[in-house]
Amino acid sequence: MSHDDFAFEPVRGLPEALPKGEHILWQGNPDPWRLACEALKLRWIAGYFAVLTVWRVAVSMDTAPLGEALMHGVPFVLAGLLACALVYVVAMVQARSAVYTLTNKRVAMRIGAALTMTLNLPYTQIGNASLETRRGGTGTLAFELIGESRISYLMSWPHVRPWHTARCQPALRCIPDAAKVAAIFADAAEARVSEPRIERATPVAVAAE
Repeated sequence: MSHDDFAFEPVRGLPEALPKGEHILWQGNPDPWRLACEALKLRWIAGYFAVLTVWRVAVSMDTAPLGEALMHGVPFVLAGLLACALVYVVAMVQARSAVYTLTNKRVAMRIGAALTMTLNLPYTQIGNASLETRRGGTGTLAFELIGESRISYLMSWPHVRPWHTARCQPALRCIPDAAKVAAIFADAAEARVSEPRIERATPVAVAAE
């Protein structure tokens, strides 16, 4: 029987119902394979064990026949497969637990596998956005925050722009159709930022002549 760990959410990916006047424009998740390769360096790990295997076989060939030397590399192959499988499982868990949401007023990111939290980023607090696309259309959309807004790099990883630790940039990591999502964000942010604001003025006493 399936079990939804987030069944308590009034709206998928959000801790509370949307206020009046706000609606969802897009929702999505990271692609597990791309997240494993880009954030968790799956290919680097596979390459590391491949080098170890070749090295072990080459060393064994000095004292053993080719067939026996190849067998000496089997433990390294198995260790590499196990390591890559564990990394991919971590990526799947991270991708499954994350929900990225674009509304007409903000970017919301429900992230975290063991410790779940939701980042609410109003468009008025986003100074700039950068898009990095990969082959196949997946990509990462990162947000540069302005003002006093700060988030923790470690608490938000891997849903951040890599290597920007001093001024952490939350990011929609490894999302499919990244260019389309970026266009939705750009239109919504522009409309929200250019929306006129009406502030209630403080009453001013008028002196009697």
